[in-house]
Amino acid sequence: MKLFRWFLGAFILVGVVSFILIKSLPFLFYPNLPFLGFLGRALYIIILCCIFCLYRIWKGPTSADRIVAIDILGILIVGFCAILTISTRRSWYIDIGIAWALQSFISTLALSKYLEGRSFDE
Repeated sequence: MKLFRWFLGAFILVGVVSFILIKSLPFLFYPNLPFLGFLGRALYIIILCCIFCLYRIWKGPTSADRIVAIDILGILIVGFCAILTISTRRSWYIDIGIAWALQSFISTLALSKYLEGRSFDE
């Protein structure tokens, strides 16, 4: 049964990614950008990866798996901010991405120390 679920999940994943790569989904920012199709597809793939990270945070078998998923989610949000910066031509999205990356790094360090049983001042 577990193998069947794995193959079913892989089949659905390949189907969704191939649909995103083949069919251009609507993108609501500047319509005259020459690389608009790439940005739209990259945005939807990042959203799909965020859904997978949220699933791993919810169902993670250990605390370490959940911490890694939270860290990956932070990296995906920084990528999302970068795509928004390129597509909307507003630079303040990069500032949000940098702040998020710093906060994500510090929180990952704090959670790692907590799981090891150390105090924060060691």
